[in-house]
Amino acid sequence: MIKRDTPIVDILRRYPESQAVFKRHGMNCSTCMGANLEVIERGAKTHQINIDDLLKELNACERLQKK
Repeated sequence: MIKRDTPIVDILRRYPESQAVFKRHGMNCSTCMGANLEVIERGAKTHQINIDDLLKELNACERLQKK
């Protein structure tokens, strides 16, 4: 499960389709140096994005990987 304290870089590596989710929310994490250092909650706060909505979509990517 992707949580508030999950590093962004870990999400991108494990779930490549998450790039589309980040882009929909205005986060270009795949090209941002901060993605290597930040956890998802900090990134969402920086970009003024609702963390709960973002986590919901990212966790849907995770569930798809498990099928």
